[in-house]
Amino acid sequence: MEYLSPVPESVLSKLPVLEPGQLGHRIKRHSELDGIPSLEGIKIVIVGVQEDRRAYRNAGCAAAADHIRPYLYQLHEGNWDFEIADLGNIYSGERHVDTIQLLTDFCKNMLRKGIITITIGGSQDLTYGNYRAYDDLEKMVNVVSLDSRLDVGSEGRDLDHQSYVSHLVLQEPHNLYNFTNIGYQTYFNSPDEIGLIDKLFFEALRLGDAQANINNTEPLLREADLVSVDINAVRQSYNPGTFYTSPHGFSGNELCAMIRYAGMSDTVSQLGLFEYNPKYDQRGQSAHLCAHALWYFLEGVSLRFGDFPVGTRTNYEKYTVLIDEEDTLEFYKSPNSGRWWIEIPKGEFKSDRFSLVPCSYEDYQEALQGKIPKRWWKAQQKA
Repeated sequence: MEYLSPVPESVLSKLPVLEPGQLGHRIKRHSELDGIPSLEGIKIVIVGVQEDRRAYRNAGCAAAADHIRPYLYQLHEGNWDFEIADLGNIYSGERHVDTIQLLTDFCKNMLRKGIITITIGGSQDLTYGNYRAYDDLEKMVNVVSLDSRLDVGSEGRDLDHQSYVSHLVLQEPHNLYNFTNIGYQTYFNSPDEIGLIDKLFFEALRLGDAQANINNTEPLLREADLVSVDINAVRQSYNPGTFYTSPHGFSGNELCAMIRYAGMSDTVSQLGLFEYNPKYDQRGQSAHLCAHALWYFLEGVSLRFGDFPVGTRTNYEKYTVLIDEEDTLEFYKSPNSGRWWIEIPKGEFKSDRFSLVPCSYEDYQEALQGKIPKRWWKAQQKA
């Protein structure tokens, strides 16, 4: 992996004397002296990507990873039984497309090894590089974005940080099964973009609806493979460190809760954190927030239940709800986690994984009132 540069010594010089339980001691680090650490036994890797050429008006976010690391390294580890490695930074390629390819190659390598990747960007168009890493696995992919904008872009627009979603949809091979946005703000998005998301039977949850009960974002994150976070989703009072920051958005607590849910998902194999720009930060406030969010992802991974009910469902509680005289909905509840799923009748191409859609207890209650949950209806359209 010659395209990786070590964690700079300047990052370490910003640290106080660390105690043994702090992450700076526990994370195996790519250093200039020792080189890239062995990945034997590693469960999670961290990599920075120094790319911001398509981050219009947010140039400077390429330096994000090395400003977040000092805050992350000072945090104490939780009760975790896995190993973490920080492999440094992916160099910016000669062209933007070269950086995307380097990131794809890196993430492919990690997926083959069964290692979860945390990507610290850089701009959110890097999500496309994360996504293309699944191509060789020949599997359908669920992408979830935490973002105030849907980032569909206009027709024919080149790949950038506000158009990457259209490239997920249109570029071959077509691996995208579902895209979900959590936290979009209507006034930042054109009616055409919002309408297209609905037309494709994708999901988009407005900021206010997400904040009304942050627990209801958990089912949306539970079925993700790749979670992409635009730090602009967090409001300005918590997050000054980006050009596109806004008075409205998630709080720091809400961000960390959702990132923890992402970590708890049995299917999430990549997390991307994008658009943080140290040039706009104040006293490291946003960098500190990003570090906390990453800590909560690690905490979530440590709490994985391994209870995604693929195959036999013998031990799961089954609830059958009669919608009318002929139609029923089947719900499953995990005895380990108390989490719920709703069954979707299999279509010709639907895998066993996609025949069950994560849902909430509220969805079950809604069905008891004779209402078909929106998640069931949208998933059924793709059956």
